[in-house]
Amino acid sequence: MAPARAAKRPKLEPSTSAAGAPHQRGDDDYVPGNIVEIELCNFMTYDRLVCRPGPRLNLVVGPNGSGKSSLVCAIALALAADPAILGRAASVRAFVKRGEESGHVRLSLRSQDQGRDIGITRKIDTNNKSEWLLDGATVPKKDIIDVINKFNIQINNLTQFLPQDRVCEFAKLTPIQLLEETEKAVGDPNLPVQHRQLIEWSKELRNLQVAVKQKEQTLNNLKALNAEQEKDVQRVRQRDKLLKKAELMKKKLPWLKYDAKKEQFQKVQEEEKIFKKKMDDAAKIWQDAKAPIEGLKKEKTTITSSMKKITNQINQNTNKRREVTDDEIQLSARLKTTLDDIEHLKRHEKNLQQKISKAKEGLAAAEREFQDLQPYEPPRDEMTQLTNDIGHKICGINDLKQRRKEKEWQLSQERENLRKCSDRLMQMESKNNKLLQALQRAGAERINEAYSWVQNNKNMFRGEVYGPVLLEVNVQSKTHAGYLESHVPNYIWRSFITQNASDRDLLVRQLKQYGTPILNYTGGNSIMCEPLNITPEMKQLGITSRLDQEFDAPPAVKNVLITQASVDQSYIGTNQADQSADDVVKLGINDLWTPRNHYRWTRSRYGGHLSANVDSIYPSRLFMCDVNVSDIEMLRSEKDEHTRNVEGMEEALKELQKEQRKLEDEEAEFRKKKEAIADRVRLEKKKREDIQRRIDLKRRTLEDISKEEDVESSTRKLTDKLAKLNDDRFRALLKLKVSTS
Repeated sequence: MAPARAAKRPKLEPSTSAAGAPHQRGDDDYVPGNIVEIELCNFMTYDRLVCRPGPRLNLVVGPNGSGKSSLVCAIALALAADPAILGRAASVRAFVKRGEESGHVRLSLRSQDQGRDIGITRKIDTNNKSEWLLDGATVPKKDIIDVINKFNIQINNLTQFLPQDRVCEFAKLTPIQLLEETEKAVGDPNLPVQHRQLIEWSKELRNLQVAVKQKEQTLNNLKALNAEQEKDVQRVRQRDKLLKKAELMKKKLPWLKYDAKKEQFQKVQEEEKIFKKKMDDAAKIWQDAKAPIEGLKKEKTTITSSMKKITNQINQNTNKRREVTDDEIQLSARLKTTLDDIEHLKRHEKNLQQKISKAKEGLAAAEREFQDLQPYEPPRDEMTQLTNDIGHKICGINDLKQRRKEKEWQLSQERENLRKCSDRLMQMESKNNKLLQALQRAGAERINEAYSWVQNNKNMFRGEVYGPVLLEVNVQSKTHAGYLESHVPNYIWRSFITQNASDRDLLVRQLKQYGTPILNYTGGNSIMCEPLNITPEMKQLGITSRLDQEFDAPPAVKNVLITQASVDQSYIGTNQADQSADDVVKLGINDLWTPRNHYRWTRSRYGGHLSANVDSIYPSRLFMCDVNVSDIEMLRSEKDEHTRNVEGMEEALKELQKEQRKLEDEEAEFRKKKEAIADRVRLEKKKREDIQRRIDLKRRTLEDISKEEDVESSTRKLTDKLAKLNDDRFRALLKLKVSTS
């Protein structure tokens, strides 16, 4: 027997767990945490699948569409990964096989106890619900995560788990990010911490090196500056010597000034003695001339005293004369006033006699008019009858108002029912509403709320926002609608499209709660695909069109479908193309739709061999959705019934208004008659009251005149007062004459 070939490289055993403890391989070469068995049921493309991976490297090989990615998705979902991490769907309901209500994924993990395996089961259904089982027992998701973390399984780490749809994200990782993710996946949790500490210490070392260089540069600069300042120090010292010498000179200057001032002072003292002698001689001459002046001053004082006495006497006489003159003026004024009062009393007496005669004549006339006035009795029976008639009419009017109010309330309710019915009918007949309902049935449960938010907040966007994509696409042919719906991934139909980064970030924040995808298109407004060119060879094989030519959409939406779903690379053919499908691929066409089948050809990048995938054609469920016709007819009949009810109620309201207006007119006529009678009663009563007031006024006037003071006695008093004033005036004049003399 030939000897066994040596291994290319030695096995690295034992491996290290997340906690730092070594993992020992068992007898069957499995490490704790290895997947021992995978079981799928009603999951994506599989009805049922049981797979048992080996303990080392495992490869899943097969043509496109055979279910390789489905197996990867099943592993991720069973290990508690979020569906969004796979880049295929936002909820688990999308992973249930079409036509089924529920499914499950089961993983068996090798435990640290070699005698048994850990079974993790995740059940999913179309209601977007998940149920977790651990070794057959129902547990919360947290327990599953604890088990996964114990084995250092990192689904979010792209260096440990890399789904097909996230390869672009892995390619975007920088070398530093790749190193960090690899350290996390190696197994030792202290390795990333030590790496971060090493980075921080390296930064600190670089900062210290830069600081040392800066300090050295500063030291050299200071030395050069010190050398330059030595010369300045010498000049400063020389300046200090000169300043000290100048200070000494300043101290000598006051002594020199003192000597000069002292000499000047001695000269001034000698001059003072000479002038003092001259002043004494002048004082003797002044004393000799002062005696005659004192005598004249005494004589002046005597004359001044006599003049003051005479002046005081003159002032007193002047004051007395002024007082007497004022008294005489006052007495003259009082005399004139008294004469005026006497004339006024005479005129008053004459007017009083005239008033008395007029008052007596008016009183007699008023009394005669009051006696001639006939008594008036108001029609009480007629007033009572009118009051009763008015009360009956008011009751009838109130009753009609109540009935009218009830009718108006019923009419408003019926109008509201009509409006609601019309709105529901309009919604059911609206194309956009149909498409939104179709998306909602297809899994986008909150697409209506997302669409309403975008429509209500268009002013917040900088550019045009399209979406959902299903509402922006218009397909005329029912057959082509089925092709387009099957060709484009389901998540695109419920996506919104923005045209700049700020609008994208805003929508991502606002629509995150609705689970709605956001696509950002930054190209121009021109269509990116090449013009359609159907060659004679294509026509001969039954190819008639291309998928991107069979629908209309805004340029941004169409370009997104071209870039995301390659609709410009998918061709449409007739039944003839279905029969000659093997020849179509020779024309460079890799995607073909026929009325019965969908053909896709792929060429391997390794061996170069060609593989084909044929799928059945399913009718469109999104574009060609229809509402229940019976519901629409029922709503239309209900709307007609509400319309008839509204018209009938409006006619009844008009009749009630006419009847109410008639009663109000009759009630107004009765009130007018009652007011006329009341006005007549008030007029008669006012007439008698006016005559009585006139009589009372005349009587009070006569009484007031009789109470007035006697004019003759008043005249006598004023005459006596006049004589007394004449005596006072004479005495005042006499006193003035005496004072003047």
